[in-house]
Amino acid sequence: MSSSQYKKINMPERKNIVLIAHDNKKRELLEWAVLHAKELAKHNLYATGTTGKLLERETGLDVTCFESGPLGGDMQAGAYIADGKLDLVLFFWDPLAAQPHDPDVRALLRVAVVWNVPLACNQSSADFLISSPYFSGKYLKTVTDFTVYKNRKNP
Repeated sequence: MSSSQYKKINMPERKNIVLIAHDNKKRELLEWAVLHAKELAKHNLYATGTTGKLLERETGLDVTCFESGPLGGDMQAGAYIADGKLDLVLFFWDPLAAQPHDPDVRALLRVAVVWNVPLACNQSSADFLISSPYFSGKYLKTVTDFTVYKNRKNP
């Protein structure tokens, strides 16, 4: 692929971060967030409904809440990613429990990959992300330029 098929996007020091957790992973995400509350406070936080309310209560941080995941919160987060409004996804999902909104979960993970958004799906990957100098520093992200695809005449 030629370099013209890509574009660079500046990610600011203050990131827009979404935190999501399935029911069996909420406690794990909450404990992680409490441990890292000082660092998370430097960013704009978003979360799906229940997770967001729990995060606010446990950490004292301001969190903008989407709907609950099964009510469309995962899709709202995905739309924010597609619109370039989220910089990072921390999604502690439960691979062992059936989810009634599994197609939404897969779509969220897919759109994060399409737009090259950093994605942590468990505590270890979240630890790696938060310990990176890019977490609270500037980062020049490379994303595919979909202009040709969007402007095609025969879809």
